[in-house]
Amino acid sequence: MTYCLGIKVASGLVAIADTRLTSGTEVSTNKKISVHQLENHSLFIMTSGLRSVRDKAVTYFREALEEQDHSFNKLYKAVNAFGQQVRRVANEDKEALDAAGLRFNLHAIVGGQLEDDSEHKLYLLYPEGNWVEVGETSPFFVIGNSNYGKPLLFRSLKYGSSLAEALKVGFLSFDSTRVSANDVDYPIDVVMYERDSFHVTEHRFQKDDLAHLSLQWSMLLQNSVQRLPNDWMDPVFEKVREKV
Repeated sequence: MTYCLGIKVASGLVAIADTRLTSGTEVSTNKKISVHQLENHSLFIMTSGLRSVRDKAVTYFREALEEQDHSFNKLYKAVNAFGQQVRRVANEDKEALDAAGLRFNLHAIVGGQLEDDSEHKLYLLYPEGNWVEVGETSPFFVIGNSNYGKPLLFRSLKYGSSLAEALKVGFLSFDSTRVSANDVDYPIDVVMYERDSFHVTEHRFQKDDLAHLSLQWSMLLQNSVQRLPNDWMDPVFEKVREKV
């Protein structure tokens, strides 16, 4: 499993991906974000699914970029090209994967801005090669282990949030997933893109870099629970006392 989060706010994009890979009892680390940057062409791809399928699709896409980069003046065209490579890999490998009891399950988040895009864009691409674009009402996509981190995103993230706020909420979403799932862990790769900058910035955080934030967040949650009012529970405990 994996945890990849893409966020679009008015001022730019934030992407966070864990690096843990599990295969049976074997655990390893591998980068799950690919950055492609040429002058006014800036984009990143995050994937979840079988590593062999992911690596093959990304390799094919890099080749397509080298051959056709001049034709990609808007990000959706590059996303279409990546979708074509995903379908190509599915055609090549799906039968063998099915025979081995494995499922072709490649999902991807693609974000960035190309020269003729009016603004930065963020897309979610499905294993079938089709895609949807993020909207302002819920300005994020999560692929992989998405159950634990979404509630915080829905409650705290807005399209008008700053990039710093988006990164902070994104980290807390990852941290909520990490403490709940054994197959998501550090290091985490962070990508940031400022609107109209045509420059993608990458950074990797190790566990020791952010351990103090995780501890502080846990303490704040505990204190918040203790500070919540108790009077709403009175009808329940009155019934309990009546039976004593």
